[in-house]
Amino acid sequence: MGMTLTGQLGRAAFAAVAATILAAGIATAAAQQSVPEQPDNYTWLEDIHGERPMAWVAAENARSAAVLENDSHFAPYTADALKILDSPERLPAPQFRNGLVYNTWRDANHQRGILRRTTLASYLTAEPRWETVLDYDALAKQDKQSWVAHELTCLEPAEELCMVELSAGGEDAVTMREFDLKTGAFVAGGFELPTGKQNVTWVNKDTLLVARDWGAGTMSESGYPVTVRQWKRGEPLTSAHEVFHGETKDIRVLPHVLTDAQGHRAEIVELNHSFFETEVYLLLPGGLKKLGLPLKVDLGGLVDGQLIVTLDENWTPEGQAKAFAQGTVVSIGLDAAMADPVHLKPTVVFVPTAKEFEQDLDVTRNHIIVTTLDHVQGRAYVYTRGKDGHWSRKQLPVADNQTVGIETTSQTDDKFILSVYGFLTPPSLMLGNAADGSLIKAKQEKPQFDATADVVEQKEATSKDGTRVPYFIVHRKDMPYDGSNPTILYAYGGFQVSMTPYYSAVTGRLWLEHGGVYVLANIRGGGEFGPAWHDAGLKTHRQRIYDDFYAVAQDLVTRKITSSRKLGIVGGSNGGLLMGVEFTEHPEMWNAVVIQVPLLDMLAYEHLSAGASWVGEYGSASIPEERAFLASISPYNQLKPDVHYPEPLIFTTTKDDRVGPVHARKFAARMEEFHEPFLYDEVIEGGHAAGVDNKQEARTYAEYMTYLTMKLME
Repeated sequence: MGMTLTGQLGRAAFAAVAATILAAGIATAAAQQSVPEQPDNYTWLEDIHGERPMAWVAAENARSAAVLENDSHFAPYTADALKILDSPERLPAPQFRNGLVYNTWRDANHQRGILRRTTLASYLTAEPRWETVLDYDALAKQDKQSWVAHELTCLEPAEELCMVELSAGGEDAVTMREFDLKTGAFVAGGFELPTGKQNVTWVNKDTLLVARDWGAGTMSESGYPVTVRQWKRGEPLTSAHEVFHGETKDIRVLPHVLTDAQGHRAEIVELNHSFFETEVYLLLPGGLKKLGLPLKVDLGGLVDGQLIVTLDENWTPEGQAKAFAQGTVVSIGLDAAMADPVHLKPTVVFVPTAKEFEQDLDVTRNHIIVTTLDHVQGRAYVYTRGKDGHWSRKQLPVADNQTVGIETTSQTDDKFILSVYGFLTPPSLMLGNAADGSLIKAKQEKPQFDATADVVEQKEATSKDGTRVPYFIVHRKDMPYDGSNPTILYAYGGFQVSMTPYYSAVTGRLWLEHGGVYVLANIRGGGEFGPAWHDAGLKTHRQRIYDDFYAVAQDLVTRKITSSRKLGIVGGSNGGLLMGVEFTEHPEMWNAVVIQVPLLDMLAYEHLSAGASWVGEYGSASIPEERAFLASISPYNQLKPDVHYPEPLIFTTTKDDRVGPVHARKFAARMEEFHEPFLYDEVIEGGHAAGVDNKQEARTYAEYMTYLTMKLME
């Protein structure tokens, strides 16, 4: 949105030459056999809430706060960030339910948020007339619990009875309670599930499919449920009837009920063997039947009796000669699949090209909405099934050089809403009608920072193996090319997550307005160029991801956009691992490193929090070759006592039950042992995020930007 492209992006070479891969793999494996492993002297920090670890955390927090919070930038940065996060002019994210528009909203008066609703006609006005349905602040006060709003799972198609997820302090584990949207009240004596990592779906108004902890052998080694039971209204939870049981070495099970406007209905159980490998089962009157799909698939919904499936690997259906390429979207007739779940007969919906790949899809009453990336540029389409069973598409009139997302779709009609935004232009919402392919601007957020002096370019760097890696750069139009510009480089590089232009008013106000440069790198491991772009960096091939990131940094220096003295890097979660690797592999390249809610101890990650669920991405320390590679890149293992490192800022949260705070703690403790400088902040609440309310998030963002300003601008 509003983006000026002055750079020329060439075609990304996401498929490496097979011979090069093989040779590199042999050389890498041989080199990794001798990787030394440091003794792990900080396992005591794995006692997350223990008295000794928490005393250590408190001391490190106090030491770092004295540095950051006493800096002259911290207070104004906090105030600016909070003003942005609380701004009443933010766009309220819409969700179609039962013919109305719902929105969960946080501001200064609703710190934990409210669930509210209005009509579509009112929503489209400048000042919608909102009705509060559920007040999370009031509920938290009533229950004396730090509730954070998560998802609502509602009974379709009416979407009036819902299971409300309540998280204590932002954890992934939730309490679930039945709520009636029509009356705006919790159902007296209704369904209620105690706290745990769990998922539910509605079979009918009196029956749920529930995946949760049912006792011994029902939770995976990753800490997620592997057993589904059917729970009927009025019966004790302990009486729920088992319908599916996976193995503890699986990752998890997910129950779904899919419906469409034509009355078709599918009860589905997905069994995740790994993060990327899934078996799909239909729950039929005669029992469970496994669909003959490949393991790497995503279910996208049900429309006109067709299951919509995205293929993340090549597939030749049983009994057929025709192959379907990785990245293709297909439809499969539900009735035919129920009759013969093995011999499936898919029809093509979308086929990727050398440059365009599907990113997201959702269904309306009669159509499919699909968004794609075309050379990392957002596109959107409506797909319609003809009388002959084949799909046609109509491209939606979205301007070039914007990120396009599907905000919500309606299955009671064909309406949908897209979000469209860029680095310098705030989000707008586009109301569409899939029936005629129309699209109109419905709402536009006002700018929250001055972007008039800025411009966005798209460039590319060449990685170590010759792969071209695109990146976006946001900077002042009059930026000098003398290496003097304070620059933040951000990337993620994993789990097939695409990094696309986005509007961050906090970054704009606290960084760009002060003359800073912002760079977003589209390194391998993401999904910008389809599943192959992700697969190229899996397990022992992961060094390619880190080489891509370093290549972008080198390109920024070569172009004299910045220098190592003025270059800072930021990343969270898997991106926090990326930061740790770059910190230890190239300490001379950076003057600031922000490591957020990270994985860092890659030899132990499988037994920390939900780590076992990511073996499909990283590999396992129980396999010698993979262990050797993990030892070679693990930031905790690769810290050295005789190396000069930049002073990093390490951030985590105690209530992060996904990655957990242990990685950050142990890494910081080893830096302390080696007498290396670092700043550390572990907040209690927040889950796997920056905070649970706007005040907490504002403080965290101000902390990051204060640190980056100190290191790169002063």
